[in-house]
Amino acid sequence: MKPILHSRLSQALVLASALVFTTACRQDMHDQPKYKADGASAFFADGRNNRKAVPNTVARGHLNEDDHLYRGRIDGKFAETYPFEITAEILQRGRARYAIYCQPCHSPQGDGNGVIVQRGMKRPPSYHIERLQQSPPGYFFDVLTNGFGAMYDYADRINVEDRWAITAYVQTLQLSQNTKASDLTPEERAKLTAATKPK
Repeated sequence: MKPILHSRLSQALVLASALVFTTACRQDMHDQPKYKADGASAFFADGRNNRKAVPNTVARGHLNEDDHLYRGRIDGKFAETYPFEITAEILQRGRARYAIYCQPCHSPQGDGNGVIVQRGMKRPPSYHIERLQQSPPGYFFDVLTNGFGAMYDYADRINVEDRWAITAYVQTLQLSQNTKASDLTPEERAKLTAATKPK
């Protein structure tokens, strides 16, 4: 037999044996019989494969019983306090989250003249009006959580701790824009004067 013919015959045998073995492969592991979400099932009387959760089932880690923390309320009223201590780090976090989620509408100063308002969107109220200056922290948290007017809710976009951090930063904005220089200590006035001097 010529070497070229022998080589081709060997290749053909290898290919034929490979075809035999691959046709014998089954797809049972690849295409397993299974139910897919929201599919049909002849097994259950209602014809659905999804089962309803047992009444009063709570997902692990999602009980959210603390009304103060998760709803901004104490005894059904808007909380006048924060559910945890507000530190400089929390205010910095609130400032960063505010810049992302709130500033486009409410502006850096909280006067309601944000960049998208300047482009024609409805203007939100200024944080510095009397009604909002007198509103407790729980009110701002509730608006962030559930929305208000044209503002949609942020409950699924901002976690609960960050919503409180934004609330604290909003109240800091209110103080920064509505505190008289005469209310400051001499040290605070000196810092303010130094900060406003041209360099």
